[in-house]
Amino acid sequence: MDHASCKVCVTGASGYIASLLINKLLAKGYTVHATLRNLKDQSKVDFLKSFPQSQQKLVLFEANIYNSVEFEHAIKGCEFVFHVATPLIHQPESQQFKDITEASLAGSKSIAMFCKKAGTVKRLIYTGSVVSASPMKEDGTGFKDVMDETCWTPLNDSLSYLYHDAYVKDYVYSKTVTEKYMLSCGNNENGGGLEVVTLLCGVVGGDTLQFFTPSSVEICISQITENAKGYKSLEFVQEFLGKIPLVHVDDVCEAHMFCMESSSINGRFLCASSYVSIQEIADHYVLHYPEFTVNQEYADGPKKDMKWGSTKLCDKGFVYKYDARMILDDCIKCARRMGDLQSPYIYIYI
Repeated sequence: MDHASCKVCVTGASGYIASLLINKLLAKGYTVHATLRNLKDQSKVDFLKSFPQSQQKLVLFEANIYNSVEFEHAIKGCEFVFHVATPLIHQPESQQFKDITEASLAGSKSIAMFCKKAGTVKRLIYTGSVVSASPMKEDGTGFKDVMDETCWTPLNDSLSYLYHDAYVKDYVYSKTVTEKYMLSCGNNENGGGLEVVTLLCGVVGGDTLQFFTPSSVEICISQITENAKGYKSLEFVQEFLGKIPLVHVDDVCEAHMFCMESSSINGRFLCASSYVSIQEIADHYVLHYPEFTVNQEYADGPKKDMKWGSTKLCDKGFVYKYDARMILDDCIKCARRMGDLQSPYIYIYI
């Protein structure tokens, strides 16, 4: 692949994953078409324009999932499209969509249509979430034996007791419905030669290029910050998936580029290097960060004897660089660098 002549599109450019992905793509010589919801947001524009090679290789486009026709110009002329953007909070002023599931699905339909219309796009890579692959049985009575790519989250009322708020339920529905549609765009009947990959990312940790601690990093360190909302999310993931799939943001971005640079690849891939329990995360902090206290309340999560059964991505040749310990350590480093995690020790200098 001639990187210098290859154009790629990345949606949701200022996000945790997308911003690092763009930085890596620019470093490899790709021309990147990146979308932002609002080009008048100078802080986000300046952030992206601060990346090395951005002046020569980065082109910004204004595009919003809630007005998805705007993505056409960003996709035009590209060979690969990374659809990373996802609506998290419904825009109540929207007259067209009733919730984020409708908005996400409509946006993804438009993006897939523009990929086919462009005539240049070889592969569409969708950033999915492990929440669409719960190994829960359809009736919600228990788990399957392993969690792998054959698992699909049941979208009936059998799992309603697990959703601790409407936001979580909306997000799970949105990611599951959207991923199913994206995969349908890559079949022989409807694909029109377009290969589609869905990468189902676990709980993403590590450092960031952003100027704040990402919410998923806050979730990873919630046991030592006693962040009740963050811990509730951690607890939900374990209850929903059996254990917690962890993945480093650097590995996530490398996996995206691996799926782009492979000669041919399509289908569904879980993306996580570790599958751990809440207790195992707490044990790591107790052992390696004795300056912090892990309240037992934030260590006793629901216990499931679940197995991670996915090797598809590694079978294709991808290699993870970060294990659970490295992921959690980098979450600590990130929060400390941002000033969100201070040592409780008081040092007196004489």
